[in-house]
Amino acid sequence: MSVNLLIVDDHLIVREGLKQLLSLYSDFHIVSEASNGNDLLEQLQEKPQYPDLITLDILMPGLSGTALIERLREDYPHIPVLVLSMHNETQIIRRALLAGAKGYLTKDCDADTLVEAIRRIANGGRYLECDIAEKLAFEPAEILANEEKHQSLSKREFHVFCLLAKGLSVNDIAEQLHISNKTVSTHKFRLMQKMDLNSNSEIVRYALAHNLIQ
Repeated sequence: MSVNLLIVDDHLIVREGLKQLLSLYSDFHIVSEASNGNDLLEQLQEKPQYPDLITLDILMPGLSGTALIERLREDYPHIPVLVLSMHNETQIIRRALLAGAKGYLTKDCDADTLVEAIRRIANGGRYLECDIAEKLAFEPAEILANEEKHQSLSKREFHVFCLLAKGLSVNDIAEQLHISNKTVSTHKFRLMQKMDLNSNSEIVRYALAHNLIQ
């Protein structure tokens, strides 16, 4: 089975490395690449032929993360998404899978694991690295019972939180998410209440302390 791939990552060196690696396999064909979510969506809108699978970094400038995965699931449900990220935190992995990703790998995985994941997902399956699967399955009960503050956020609130943590203004976020400034401000107010945060600097410190942004 031939698999047409679209690689999405904001780092050129990562995209080039993936293309070189995957070109070694005769059943893989790189049909395109994108540096961010907006670029990806533009390409998908213009393409007469869609890829069989998208490899996707989880956090990139612009539209990214669970919001991008949900958008892909809604608009292109026939294209499976394999997340390839440097982040291995269970809360991030859970959100990606709940948003619709069919698999999740960390960027330090070996080539055989990546190839197996692509082939399995392209054939309609799902894939998680063993270490990730174990973390999700056997996470200590006390951790689940005492979740981090950001676990209480809705998907949209969490996305707004991450964008605020990256330094974006309310106006920037409203433009990027195609919602009103008032809606963004409401999300910001609610998430700060839920997380007991009082300023943008506290948002940034929390996000860095919990490895929620690069």
